[in-house]
Amino acid sequence: MAASTEIVLVHGLWFGAWALAPLARRLAADGTAVRRFSYPCTRQTLGEHARRLHEFVRESDASTRHFVGHSMGGLVILRMLGLFEDVPPGRVVLLGSPLRGSQTASKAEKLPGSRVLTGQAEPILRQGYDRCPNGCEVGMIAGEKDIGLGRLVGGLDGPGDGTVSIEETRAPWLKDHLVLPVTHTGLVVSKQVARQTARFLQTGAFDTPSA
Repeated sequence: MAASTEIVLVHGLWFGAWALAPLARRLAADGTAVRRFSYPCTRQTLGEHARRLHEFVRESDASTRHFVGHSMGGLVILRMLGLFEDVPPGRVVLLGSPLRGSQTASKAEKLPGSRVLTGQAEPILRQGYDRCPNGCEVGMIAGEKDIGLGRLVGGLDGPGDGTVSIEETRAPWLKDHLVLPVTHTGLVVSKQVARQTARFLQTGAFDTPSA
């Protein structure tokens, strides 16, 4: 990748930029600039998160910018790209993002005290964001190791990463879709996920057959 290329990482619910350190280190191994965006995920709306991300993006003069979003972070990226047309072209990799909405979020909403934990993130996750900006190449990596929050609220309706089902990560506009044996949290620490992410950002495809 050219020196004028950078990768922006966006974390998910209950995480922060710190959680993306292993992924950032691996993606930067070839000399590519990597920046991590942090936002108050339980406060503000999806649109407000998107505007904050856009401000963060504009701090750099990179001519090509790729994005990687974990879970809710992927929805923030898609919303930002849909709102603003002045972002340099690049590719997007989503890691376990509930494009079709999260059944786990819907079930958790019924539990006492859930609103305190999720805040304004709950409607974002429950609704998802199943839209792709025109001309944007987006790849999805989903997990199939079923250990996570979903079990605490009655389980997922189908295979998934313990928090988001594989079906919730699918969309007809995705350029490629890959399922790996990792949990929802494992998506940001797995060496295999990092390798496949780098592959998609470089070529527009994962290096194993689509799932």
